[in-house]
Amino acid sequence: MKAAVLHANEDLRYEEYPTPQLRPGTVLVRVKATGICGSDIPRVLHHGAHGYPIVLGHEFSGVVESVGEGVSRIKPGMRVSGAPLVPCMHCDDCARGNYSLCKHYSFIGSREQGSFGDYVLLPEMNVVPFGEEVSFIQGALFEPSTVALHGLKVNHFRGGEHVAVLGGGTIGQFTAQWARIMGARTVTMFDLVDSRLEVAKALGSNEGINTTQEGFIEKALALTDGKGFGMVFETAGSPVTMRMAFQLAANKAHVCFIGTPHVDLTFTPAQWECMNRKEFRLTGSWMSYSAPFPGDEWVLTAHEFATGRLRYDERLLHAVFPMSQAAQAFSLYKTPGLVQGKIILLNE
Repeated sequence: MKAAVLHANEDLRYEEYPTPQLRPGTVLVRVKATGICGSDIPRVLHHGAHGYPIVLGHEFSGVVESVGEGVSRIKPGMRVSGAPLVPCMHCDDCARGNYSLCKHYSFIGSREQGSFGDYVLLPEMNVVPFGEEVSFIQGALFEPSTVALHGLKVNHFRGGEHVAVLGGGTIGQFTAQWARIMGARTVTMFDLVDSRLEVAKALGSNEGINTTQEGFIEKALALTDGKGFGMVFETAGSPVTMRMAFQLAANKAHVCFIGTPHVDLTFTPAQWECMNRKEFRLTGSWMSYSAPFPGDEWVLTAHEFATGRLRYDERLLHAVFPMSQAAQAFSLYKTPGLVQGKIILLNE
């Protein structure tokens, strides 16, 4: 098959690569579309890969080509997405259904061959079917949608609350949508870029707040009659927005850090005291899985894309490239702030 193969840092070549071979219990998927995840960027550009050569990619959709011995639920010809985590299914965390916390996992697209190629192989339990009403590009967005929904599940999301989402990237846009679907009283998106706020409102958010504007905190709190937001989701992984979450939280709020920081995070005593005085609950959220594997996050994403309640807007994408131009696509990330949305790679 052809694949975009990472041979060394910044050395991504589109070339012949061995087609993965079926094993009992596995499914071979012909990849139609795959997204570039934020975690793929350091793997390609900043010496972040586990080893070389490697075929990355873990946000994907395609058509089932063939199935291995013992596979019964999945049939050739099905349109599918794939959950990339391969948990051990034997440790205490897996036994409790906390698959994201498994210490002995593998992962399609980082520890084993991923979807930046013509084919990807995955266990039957990782295959998530979807219908004709869901496009292959939507199928490639299942994984970021599930990461967003997992954050809500970790926080036992309850309807009727004012919700703040900090960061209008792909995961932030899906977090806002899931909050709307699950009965938020209002959803307010916060970002530096007006175009992202416009997309959020087109997808159902009530308000968009540009955090570069003077007095934006006061404007935001006024939307809640000064009480603050009962549910705050930070999706950017920025120290600025992580500290902002403490300011925006209401008394007894839930504050969830979905975003992953890449630099040191510090709080002043006064900033940290917000948590003490407001008695809010601060949680993290990691990946996107629950019992039965891979979880409601994946089943509901397929269902709500099909119903149309989970919406797709082309403005979620920055660009679409053929798989053969994967190296050119990654080169865009060398310019800070240039990429304002998801980049999708399509097989020709």
